[in-house]
Amino acid sequence: MVEVHLWSGLRSLTGGQQVVEVEAETTGDLLRALVRAHPQLQGPIDAGVSIAIDGRVIATGLTEPIPEGSEVYLMQRLRGG
Repeated sequence: MVEVHLWSGLRSLTGGQQVVEVEAETTGDLLRALVRAHPQLQGPIDAGVSIAIDGRVIATGLTEPIPEGSEVYLMQRLRGG
């Protein structure tokens, strides 16, 4: 199980939960499992999110492995300009 910390804007879509647990081995598994558990997250995930694993923002797509016991955060995608 992976514990995923959510940014405050998503908590209303998960019944107020700040941390949710899902089964996932990769970042792609993580996003699919989050949507299965909380279908309301589909819109924000489709709009763009960033995943941080142990303090490192993942930029390699959906195949990054998630090591057991990692600290995982789902965040709004940062946009620059």
